Amino acid sequence: MIRILFADKPENRPRYEGPLTRAIAQTGIVAEIVQPGETDPASVDYIVYSPQGPVQDFTPFTRAKAVLNLWAGVERVVGNETLTQPLCRMVDLGLERGMVEYVTGHVLRYHLGLDATLAAQDGVWRHDTGVPPLARDRSVVMLGLGALGRTCAEALAGLGFKVTGWSRTPKDISGIDCLSGPDGLHAALARAEILVSILPDTPGTTNLLNSETLALLPEGARIINPGRGTLIDDDALLAALDAGRVGHATLDVFRVEPLPPEHPYWAHPKVTVTPHIAAESRAETASEVVAENIRRGEAGEPFLYLVDRSRGY
Repeated sequence: MIRILFADKPENRPRYEGPLTRAIAQTGIVAEIVQPGETDPASVDYIVYSPQGPVQDFTPFTRAKAVLNLWAGVERVVGNETLTQPLCRMVDLGLERGMVEYVTGHVLRYHLGLDATLAAQDGVWRHDTGVPPLARDRSVVMLGLGALGRTCAEALAGLGFKVTGWSRTPKDISGIDCLSGPDGLHAALARAEILVSILPDTPGTTNLLNSETLALLPEGARIINPGRGTLIDDDALLAALDAGRVGHATLDVFRVEPLPPEHPYWAHPKVTVTPHIAAESRAETASEVVAENIRRGEAGEPFLYLVDRSRGY
């Protein structure tokens, strides 16, 4: 029997216990799921981990074969010097579909001009304001072409949008104009009528959208950020909004969460704040990913979604 430590907040255990137990049983593995304090750390084979859980020192877990993160982001654990075990990030169908629906919904909202339409419910029939272009004539740029970014880019291309994707390293995705590197970033931003970021939080992405790069956007560009709050220089974005360089921003992630009540984003007329809801790990689908990685660990097969420590994701 293997021992699995569920190292999330205790109140989350009931939500995961049933799905995780079923998913592991389906692999044929016999396992015991325990919480911190219920067993000797040296007896733990796998750690199902959340950064908001009680485990921050991995030193005692001398037998653990892997740390299986329940979150897509690993920025809060990847730099932990006590973590010597393999670290796997979460990529699951529920999280993926949630992100696709969030991104697609807000891209269509901007594309169709729904904010202005809904704000003008005053009894005046405005039929002379023009119609939006077709999706094929709208340029959407996706920053980040990992598992989530690629899926979102493909969904938007499937709706007919002209989609450009940018990533640090070259990618080749059918139907997506893929750019990379610093020159590729500048070229991508220059065509971004609607800009979506699903980049991870790494030293290389911090303040990637700053006064210099925001100035490359087409006048009135829209920004959607369900990736990481550190991507954006907040002061630079507010200045770009005030100057009209950026027409509107929908932000789901922030440097400080919950976003403080006094933060200027709350009251800004060109900002939509959503409370980090774009993509959540679902217990059922996340448990399937965890169970598959445990099966792989026991079979000596490569783990899914193994984090590259040198890249930070």
